[in-house]
Amino acid sequence: MGPKSVSEAIELQRAYYANTATRYDEMHVKGSIEHAIALQWLIAMADYLKVRSILDVGSGTGRALFAVKNQLPSVRIVGIEPSADLRRVGAENGLTEGELIDGDAMDLAFADGSFDLVCEFGALHHIPIPSKAVSEMLRVAKIAIFISDANNFGQGSRISRAVKQMLNAAGLWPLADWVKTRGKGYSISDGDGLAYSYSAFNDLPQIRKACAPVHLLNTRDSGPNLYRDAGTVAILGIKKAAKPSPFAEMPLGK
Repeated sequence: MGPKSVSEAIELQRAYYANTATRYDEMHVKGSIEHAIALQWLIAMADYLKVRSILDVGSGTGRALFAVKNQLPSVRIVGIEPSADLRRVGAENGLTEGELIDGDAMDLAFADGSFDLVCEFGALHHIPIPSKAVSEMLRVAKIAIFISDANNFGQGSRISRAVKQMLNAAGLWPLADWVKTRGKGYSISDGDGLAYSYSAFNDLPQIRKACAPVHLLNTRDSGPNLYRDAGTVAILGIKKAAKPSPFAEMPLGK
């Protein structure tokens, strides 16, 4: 996608949020089991890793912010959200201007290692260059990165998944997606607005390069192979610079 098409896509997505802001929580938060499971895992691991600050990328109306504030009140959490309409709803629900701020996921306005942990919940499949956003998250994170998002290769019927996985293995998925979206690179739906065909597994190599260990969680029911069967996954990567890993201190069962 060229600069013009990217800017047009951003405007379409922001218009969608402007039109649905008052219904956002009903549409995207309530009943969102995959992010609810991932969020509880994040909170447990943030407590275990002794995280004291969290940056949430693409906060919407503040789902993750409220959960962390309620369960880990000593942790400082800041969310960035480019939609002014969603930030307004978050403010109406009790968030301060310093807790939910404007920001660009692909160009985070924070210094390296500014937050112990950087996370996102369902934001990457709305970003035109998700790998750039992940790179920024890794840069700003001091201890860990956490993403909970789609795996397009694990979505759909068994036949559909097999076809997409074969195309991806052959390096043809970008072309297939271009044809499917008629050259736009994105699709638009009433339920999710403008979205890109995204798999968290695409960014897993980048995360593994900066993090060890890396942990994956199926956030919905699936078979044993998450890439093949899980439509949504969560990934926790602990930065190599944060060594020694607290997991090394855990006693092994006999």
